[in-house]
Amino acid sequence: MFRTKRSGLVRRLWRSRAPVEGDGEADRGTHGSGGCCMGKTTKVAKSNAGTEAELKALTHSILKKIKEKQLEVLLQAVESKGGARSPCLLLPGKVDAKVGQQSYSLPMLLYKVFRWPDLRHSSELKRLSCCESYGKINPELVCCNPHHMSRLCELESPPPPYSRYPMDYLKPPDSPDSGPSSSDTGGTTYSAPVGLSDSLALQESGDRAHWCVVAYWEEKTRVGRLYSVQEPSLDIFYDLPQGNGFCLGQLCSDNKSQLVQMVRAKIGYGIQLTREPDGVWVYNRSCYPIFIKSATLDNPDSRTLLVHKVFPGFSIKAFDYDKAGSLQRPNDHEFTQQPRTGFTVQISFVKGWGQCYTRQFISSCPCWLEVIFNTR
Repeated sequence: MFRTKRSGLVRRLWRSRAPVEGDGEADRGTHGSGGCCMGKTTKVAKSNAGTEAELKALTHSILKKIKEKQLEVLLQAVESKGGARSPCLLLPGKVDAKVGQQSYSLPMLLYKVFRWPDLRHSSELKRLSCCESYGKINPELVCCNPHHMSRLCELESPPPPYSRYPMDYLKPPDSPDSGPSSSDTGGTTYSAPVGLSDSLALQESGDRAHWCVVAYWEEKTRVGRLYSVQEPSLDIFYDLPQGNGFCLGQLCSDNKSQLVQMVRAKIGYGIQLTREPDGVWVYNRSCYPIFIKSATLDNPDSRTLLVHKVFPGFSIKAFDYDKAGSLQRPNDHEFTQQPRTGFTVQISFVKGWGQCYTRQFISSCPCWLEVIFNTR
């Protein structure tokens, strides 16, 4: 039977749809089809045969109406899982599709099929800065590229016990109980921070135009130089097909730990840091969770700092400018210890830390980042 190029693209796209619970890949949780930042997982029941057939027929019908060039764009984004740069997929946003008793807009249907089967409402989404239609309003056409979107973390629910990080653990670097120091790096002895950051970090970067600097650590040792960031968005990754940013895979590390090497290999597409008007957002592009600690994610009256778990495909506002200003109070233990460096965010790949983990300090995590903001 003669088969057109369009039908071939449609079949490849359907085979690349996001797995639901009951599929092997979904069970392994490697691509984050559900979940939220506080560890509360949203389960998606595997579709029954009737619903699956209906969804397949509807998806095929819609995709066959899309131009071949647009199908190729969608296929590139889906098969690379966002690793390859792909342009916007501009389609009519007011076209509705119905699956069972539920109606979805065209963008929502594509997001559900190719990213998040448990997606319920567009309010759960955040458009990424890589999208050309970012910040623009076009009533006729909207970007339907699933990898130009991310899921928003839900922070309203109470944190689980494991994420509590007592303020008692925040010792000054010269405290007898503080974390051990790293090896000497480029003339600066940089103490592994236990909730605090070295006051010389910004001075070492020597660049006042940057809005942050990034340090990469493996356990208690900093690897490579500080990375100064001037661009609004930065990709931090180990292996990205079209990577442009801070490539951790190019750094020379002498760490022979099997755990470090295993976690390093899982960093993959890593994260994306984006500076926006309301703060700095972190998007988890990897296939595994990341863990974040930031003072602006906490209740200002709390005496504990929380470690937040961010699943693959999710975004979180890791640094809030307004909250940061209100936190600079004379009695704040966290900030009186670092009057010159301002604020930091700590991010661990794959492995968490805190009160109910075996790792009490982030300096015990295999691979992690410290993002130091220039607040001047």
